[in-house]
Amino acid sequence: MNDTALTRRRMLQVGGGGVAASLAVMAGGPVFAQPRGVSVEGQPMPEGVTLPETPPRPRRADSVGIAVVGLGDFALKQMMPRFDQAQRVHVAALVSGNRDKLRRVGDAYGVPPASRYTYDTFDQIAQNKGVDAVYIVLPSGLHAQWTERAFAAGKHVLCEKPMALNPAECERMIAASRRADRKLMIAYRVHFEPHNVRAMELMREGAVGDLRTLRSEQAYVFERTTPSENWRLNSALAGESPLEDLGIYGLQAALYLSGEIPESISAQSFRPAGDPRFSQIAASMSSQLRFPSGAIAQLATSYDSLGRNFVDARGTKGAILLDPATSYSGQTLKVESGEGKPPRMLTPGDPERQFAGELDHFANAIRDDSKIIVPGEMGLRDVRLINAINLSARERRTVRLNPDGTMRG
Repeated sequence: MNDTALTRRRMLQVGGGGVAASLAVMAGGPVFAQPRGVSVEGQPMPEGVTLPETPPRPRRADSVGIAVVGLGDFALKQMMPRFDQAQRVHVAALVSGNRDKLRRVGDAYGVPPASRYTYDTFDQIAQNKGVDAVYIVLPSGLHAQWTERAFAAGKHVLCEKPMALNPAECERMIAASRRADRKLMIAYRVHFEPHNVRAMELMREGAVGDLRTLRSEQAYVFERTTPSENWRLNSALAGESPLEDLGIYGLQAALYLSGEIPESISAQSFRPAGDPRFSQIAASMSSQLRFPSGAIAQLATSYDSLGRNFVDARGTKGAILLDPATSYSGQTLKVESGEGKPPRMLTPGDPERQFAGELDHFANAIRDDSKIIVPGEMGLRDVRLINAINLSARERRTVRLNPDGTMRG
């Protein structure tokens, strides 16, 4: 995980009082709940952002117009610059609470003033025929309400991970998608990253034989700050630990490399005493997942540990190592086959293509009605498993699961 990745989507200021007026819904529109203790302010332009010198132009006549909701680090430094690498999408609208940032980013990306919205005016997007879809790049605790608002406006939705903070919110989002007859895709970019895609293929081809163990870790040391200054440390917006935002990559890897849903989970969390960063969430979370085949996955994630980002899958005939595994760039893939043979280093493609691949996959689903490989149902599954891990850590017991990831009993 590089430094840029550590500060992505920093748009909302977490406050200590009440419901913010800036999330009020327009008169006559639907009413959406908001996490308590959250105030929304228009954050200034993040440091280190490079805006296009000339506005990018759509590459195809059937390009999908996307409204980007939330102009933080990740949107401005990672996703939006990659729109120009994709074939079938373009930035058609922007949503931000900071009018100066709306102006600067809008001018750079060729978004007309009429397609620049604040959170107060978001619902007017329903009348914008140039917007086909909405990309939700907000803190996790706000995903559900803004996804529902986008569907109420008649738009398709690409929602950042995790899908939401609890299964009930995920189920509401899926139901809203079906009512609106619009697509819902979760932004699991790693499913479009060439090294991870090749690792999935190798597992299906039996490259490691029968999987026996899988280890994964995603970690870094969070800067000195507090929940009132950074949403990732605020439980209303981020959940219970780094698992929801950072460790979900390791959980996903365990699922897409094993091809199984765990039958039981045991987990432990750690929170250093007296550290203001972790007054609301755990600093670290580790878990063990047991699969029906007998394979064991050991996952670790931390906001207070020297950076790691790897996935290591080992079986009866070989092993696959991704290190780094889920970064924005720099992935490596090593395959070991045993029998005294040297390991092979594979280079299946440019890791940075994961962003364009994700965007074009979403566009193809909209224009061609093709199948989404990372749908809302996958997001729901993962949030169910995250909840089970959190419960196991809180209650210090093993949690047993049904085949769909729901908890038994």
